[in-house]
Amino acid sequence: MTNFSGVRRGPLEAGERVTVTDSKGRRKSLLLKEGATWHTTKGGISHDDLIGGPEGVTITSVGGMQYLVLRPLLSEYMVAMPREAAVIYPKDAAQILMWADIFPGARVLEAGVGSGALTLALLRAIGPDGQLHSYERREQFAEVARKNVEFFIDGEHPAWQLTVGDLVEEITDDRLDRVILDMLAPWECIEAVGERLEPGGVVCCYVATATQLGRVTDTLRAHGGFTEPRATETTVRDWHAEGLAIRPGHGTSAHTGFLVISRRLAPGVSAPMRKRRPAPGAYGPDYSGPRPANIPGVAPGQS
Repeated sequence: MTNFSGVRRGPLEAGERVTVTDSKGRRKSLLLKEGATWHTTKGGISHDDLIGGPEGVTITSVGGMQYLVLRPLLSEYMVAMPREAAVIYPKDAAQILMWADIFPGARVLEAGVGSGALTLALLRAIGPDGQLHSYERREQFAEVARKNVEFFIDGEHPAWQLTVGDLVEEITDDRLDRVILDMLAPWECIEAVGERLEPGGVVCCYVATATQLGRVTDTLRAHGGFTEPRATETTVRDWHAEGLAIRPGHGTSAHTGFLVISRRLAPGVSAPMRKRRPAPGAYGPDYSGPRPANIPGVAPGQS
């Protein structure tokens, strides 16, 4: 039976993944197989010693090293699963779920699917009664994503549809509540998704560079049917706390990407006039992107 949440209970079974952690906090993802052995520099560990037992235990290798064994959380699976494309990391996926307000039963469009990391987070949020339509241009990426999703939930998800092809050319969705664009040029899709996004619906674009950030925000402004876009970046820093030794940790997850978020206005409604003027030269002769129509002193359209 398909497990839509991906959360497993009971004894560990052959065919599922576990996260093995050593005394220094280093992690290894293992796919349990009957009769198999995980070889380490401190000796081997038999998979059969784990299969049939509970998670949350420690096991000792032949060389005397102890390891903690747990089923992976979704955040751990997202970064350890097989991949063809770079994944959206958990810190950004968490921001997307909150700021895009992904809710149970939502009708969500996602493009591109990459290796399926964000797809899993979206499916868990919308549940079996929602709709997630993922678009991916590359067949090999789509196939990896499909395998990763179906492995984690142990089957097919009734809320998920995966289409291989260009979003603008292949889009078949009627009405959408949320749109998540993780692609090289999301501004090329704003017009297409804007026609199908419900008034009040959210579009969230994940981009890697400041140039992409600027282009997608200007496109949303030039469209006229969206609220003023909000652009954010998320940094996560670990902390070490032991007795009186409390200090920032060595591990920091810094820049991975930017999020640009905006909401769809009702048909025929234009975005309010911006009160803040752009910086001098923002739309000067070297600027080649879309020019917002609601900024004083800036001629709308393409230069």
